[in-house]
Amino acid sequence: MHDENAPPPAPAELNSIEFQSPGRFAVHNPESFSNDPAQAEPAPFTLGQHLPMERFSNLELVRAHCLALLQQARRTLCLYSHELEPWLLNHSSVEQACSDFLRAHPRNQLRILLRDSSRAVHDGHRLLQLNKRLSSNFHIRKLHPDYPSEEISFLLADRSGLLVLPQPSRAEGYALYQDGVRNRQRQEQFDRAWETSLSDSNLRSFLL
Repeated sequence: MHDENAPPPAPAELNSIEFQSPGRFAVHNPESFSNDPAQAEPAPFTLGQHLPMERFSNLELVRAHCLALLQQARRTLCLYSHELEPWLLNHSSVEQACSDFLRAHPRNQLRILLRDSSRAVHDGHRLLQLNKRLSSNFHIRKLHPDYPSEEISFLLADRSGLLVLPQPSRAEGYALYQDGVRNRQRQEQFDRAWETSLSDSNLRSFLL
């Protein structure tokens, strides 16, 4: 006979569940390029004297070599660029080095050849701002769309310095401080492209 006052039966014991952790997961985010880190120092090599090729594979080194060439140039700077590489060139130290170079002597010349200016215009690149202020000896032109050109960026400093980025989106390449032969070869490439270059409507709108 069922006793209504009896306590309810104890629940049946459940089987234990074994749990195994899958372990830790590593999250890999793309490398972040800061446009304006707290410090940026030039590489300790002398333009026109240092002979070895200096290879680099990170942002800190490429910026150091870029600054060393910009700060030591005394006559001409030529930049052959995909889109003014913002991860490298849109930086206060680069702007200051170019400004010092242009103000050092009225005959100093900075020329830039761009494949695409749209991103630089949209972002308000520092070198475009500098071009507004010092346009008399700072010239920016657009590569002719039909001109055969490499997917490469390079910087020429006077007649001996050269920095090359084989892939403009990557901080990998090399710098030369005393190589007249390679500098001259790239200078001839730059000058041929400059002869067929065009004024850029994006840049004209930005400079107005």
